[in-house]
Amino acid sequence: MVAAQPPSPDPGGPGSLLLCVDVGSTFTKAALVDLGSARFVGTASVPTSLGTDVLDGVRELRVRLGVPDGVEVVACSSAGGGLRLAVVGYERSVTAEAGRRVGLSAGGRVVHVAAGPLDRVAVAALRAARPDLVLLVGGTDGGNSEVLLHNAARLAAARVAAPVVVAGNVAVRDEVATLLASTGRRHVLADNVVPEIGVIAPESARAAIRAAFLDHVIGGKGLSHDPAFATAVRAATPDAVLRGVEVLADTSGCDVLVVDIGGATTDVYSCLTPAGEDASLRKEVVAPLWHARTVEADLGMRWNADGIVEAAHREVLATSPALEPYAARLAKNPTHLPDDAAEQALDLELARLAALVAVRRHGRPPAPGDGPRPLTRVGLLIGSGGVLRHAGPAASGVLEAVTADHGGGWKVPAAARTGVDTAYVLFAVGLLADSHPEVAAALAGTVEAVAR
Repeated sequence: MVAAQPPSPDPGGPGSLLLCVDVGSTFTKAALVDLGSARFVGTASVPTSLGTDVLDGVRELRVRLGVPDGVEVVACSSAGGGLRLAVVGYERSVTAEAGRRVGLSAGGRVVHVAAGPLDRVAVAALRAARPDLVLLVGGTDGGNSEVLLHNAARLAAARVAAPVVVAGNVAVRDEVATLLASTGRRHVLADNVVPEIGVIAPESARAAIRAAFLDHVIGGKGLSHDPAFATAVRAATPDAVLRGVEVLADTSGCDVLVVDIGGATTDVYSCLTPAGEDASLRKEVVAPLWHARTVEADLGMRWNADGIVEAAHREVLATSPALEPYAARLAKNPTHLPDDAAEQALDLELARLAALVAVRRHGRPPAPGDGPRPLTRVGLLIGSGGVLRHAGPAASGVLEAVTADHGGGWKVPAAARTGVDTAYVLFAVGLLADSHPEVAAALAGTVEAVAR
């Protein structure tokens, strides 16, 4: 819809160009990258063409950015509801909780969590959640295996079509695989997310979720009849963004916090380096996930605008008198855009409240007795989402409210620089992180440059 960065008059040849695309539920965004010079040639967005074929929107973006024929497309996607993930674990407070955190970090929307041996009622609840993937966890390595084997057998027999990612006790991983294979259940094996109490190991499960998403889910969403779409997609969008945040943290040399305020949810990403007591002690049964994402489904600027107001009241955050009726109108008409300066101010107030509540939830201890996420060392706070990208200088007030929020229950960042990813390119950094790491690092520098 708007080119956030106009195409360069002198891009490299087709062989040096790569088109990175994020197919979202509302908008499809593209960033044309010159791999040779490690720079963005141009960025643009159009409404996602869900009514026909999502590649129609991608083709329109190619025209708008003047992309030559033959240029490869790599993509991420959250269209069609994104990745719906169910977690089946041993204990709700240990492996099921660890699975939930890992699922979020892998770009999934966790729609169901089951703990303990599955029975008929539990299987029915799992089916009703309509997951795209099931993450099966349970037991530390060499620890309890009975529940994991029982749940594998129930899943093998259940009428749950979703593929299963197995990330539990590795001592019985082969037995679990045999049970699932006995009924033709599609599955992917990974290392244990909780190899021992107090340790969380997300990398293998995150990679397995990504592989299952690409192999079994993205083609089944009915988003495109052209196999080129499934070929282009590399990850769920939140997974790509978190990977981009990880690159940004590496290149900036500091802890990073990203707040993405969307129409349906507000997502918070953090890449933190544990120090002092956080690095040396394991007080929690489930250790913190230092590279993490949380999703607040009640904090959406349009679909859940009234949820923002309700959450703000629960957090004892002041709201203006006009905000509640405005939010109610937005919830009934999610496509509405501000008509005048007064509505623009209300939109920014909603954004500020969504950011405050989302970051508070992200930072709070996950359970009684656990410590808060150590956000005080965050050196870079980046905002994202359409409301911030189009707010101009006023967006700084939203981010400054987060860094000055002493009501969250922890020490606020001591010296964080703030900025807005106005061109929306963190997803592209994440898509390039593994295939072109040096290019990704250089492009992450353009994101850091927006902070002051």
